[in-house]
Amino acid sequence: MTKQAKQKHKPQSFQWRVYTLLGFVFLMFVSLIGRAAYIQIIEPEKLRHESDMRTLRTTSHDVHRGLISDRNGEMLAVSVPVRAVWADPKIVHDRNGFKDQRRWQALADVLQMPIDTLLKRIKDKPTKRFTYIKRQVAPAVADYIKQLKLPGIYLKAESRRYYPAGETNAQLIGITNIDDVGIEGIERGYDEWLTGTPSKQKVRKSRDGHVVERLGVVQEGESPNDLVLSIDQRIQALAYRELKLATEYNQATSGSVVVLDVHTGEVLAMVNTPSYNPNSREGMQSHRMRNRALTDTYEPGSTIKPFVVAAALEAGVVKIDEIVPTSPGWMRIGGRQVRDPINYGDMSLAKILVKSSNMGVSKLSLRMPVQQLLGTYQSMGLGNYSGINLIGESAGLIHDRHRWSDFERATLSFGYGLTATPLQLARMYATLGSGGVLYPVSVLKLKQQPKGEQVLDPQVADNVMKMLVGVTEKGGTAKKAHIDGYPVAGKTGTSRIAVAGGYGDDYVALFAGIAPVNNPRLAISVVINDPKTDSYYGGDAAGPVFAKVMSGALQMLNVEPISSTEQSRLAAYSRGVK
Repeated sequence: MTKQAKQKHKPQSFQWRVYTLLGFVFLMFVSLIGRAAYIQIIEPEKLRHESDMRTLRTTSHDVHRGLISDRNGEMLAVSVPVRAVWADPKIVHDRNGFKDQRRWQALADVLQMPIDTLLKRIKDKPTKRFTYIKRQVAPAVADYIKQLKLPGIYLKAESRRYYPAGETNAQLIGITNIDDVGIEGIERGYDEWLTGTPSKQKVRKSRDGHVVERLGVVQEGESPNDLVLSIDQRIQALAYRELKLATEYNQATSGSVVVLDVHTGEVLAMVNTPSYNPNSREGMQSHRMRNRALTDTYEPGSTIKPFVVAAALEAGVVKIDEIVPTSPGWMRIGGRQVRDPINYGDMSLAKILVKSSNMGVSKLSLRMPVQQLLGTYQSMGLGNYSGINLIGESAGLIHDRHRWSDFERATLSFGYGLTATPLQLARMYATLGSGGVLYPVSVLKLKQQPKGEQVLDPQVADNVMKMLVGVTEKGGTAKKAHIDGYPVAGKTGTSRIAVAGGYGDDYVALFAGIAPVNNPRLAISVVINDPKTDSYYGGDAAGPVFAKVMSGALQMLNVEPISSTEQSRLAAYSRGVK
């Protein structure tokens, strides 16, 4: 081979290709560095936002509602942990979650739902990300649902209110709704106090939902507060049992009992019938949820008469030992008639109360200015709120006008033309027992005795209270309210129920009183509304309830009874025997 041929076959250099490749690599490297610098230095916020959208979360801790207990620590309302079952319809559809119908049938069965209803709730909204299936599910049911492992079905922690005393305290304690917000009774009135605020914290979560970084507190939470009531659950249960028996026996429409501590104004019991079970919302009727003891008003009838005597004594229009003539047992006032069942003749103040004489109190009322009588009623709490601070309380009704006929003044003295709640009636009698001191009513347990207002002369209050002892003794109108060992100062009342244009043929039976007279401790009012039996008088329908509740309550409070001799002496005073 020639030298020239060898030169022609010599390998040629490809350096320009290497340079070209290196140039491309360099350009790519510079581009990447530039893009990274642009993203991280010039405009980093967009990617940070995208990252935060996927990883940042705000979490909160569950806060259960505060406890409600009675004065002795017995639980009346507690929160129990439950679960809410919810679905993510999009995940169910994306993961073909409907393929195993047996699991869906099991879910429907345990939730006691028709399977068609359950599936429709999810199938009709394939793009929706949240829907409740059922709330407040028991933990055992929730564990079963978890084991079904249905895609898109999840559990959420929540709480449910439980009331251990059931219907006994239903209207007083009230209830919460499904979101644990108070809607009735104490649960509603003290909702803000009982409800805590969960603390909120910002965290960063990994893809699998685990917290990888805690970034700080967004909102400081507040712990819920517990509530200690003045109620004594032993007395509450006793009062409800006796009231329920009485309303059933007398075929009454409804009834209420209120028990007050004479020296503090604390409510030891407040019960109503008919009641309901707050732990079961099925078939709940609104009229059963009303706390009639503080919402419903009645004309108090003869239970108001002791305060007419007190007003007359304070006004000085009658003396403690004065005899009031009532013959011939009736009188005509302004063309209308006021009468007693029989002609009682000349009567002492005590006998007027023992026999419940309309004639006697009418004459006392007509001796004094009408404003004197109305002022006494109002100073004892009628026409005013009691201070219990519960939603729905009625103030009752006392007409405020300048002109009153003599007949209207007479009817005011035996409890017509004005209205009062069972709570107000109990408060008036508690004022007698406290020596004329009016205390605000409290449904919360007090740490110390509240400041009361002296609205009645202590001696007048004591005299009127001793006059009332004879009402439950032989010859009185409420012998069924008598309690051996505990002298009672009480008064019956039987008032007709007002209807359009006048009064109907239905009655309200009432009894209110204080015991023991020698050392007053409790005041109780009993109202039996519209009894259908022949024994519709206050002494027959309401008196026995008073006796059983008062007797049992005083024994529970370890109040010492007095001897039969001492009790007879107090009874003799009311008959005018010194």
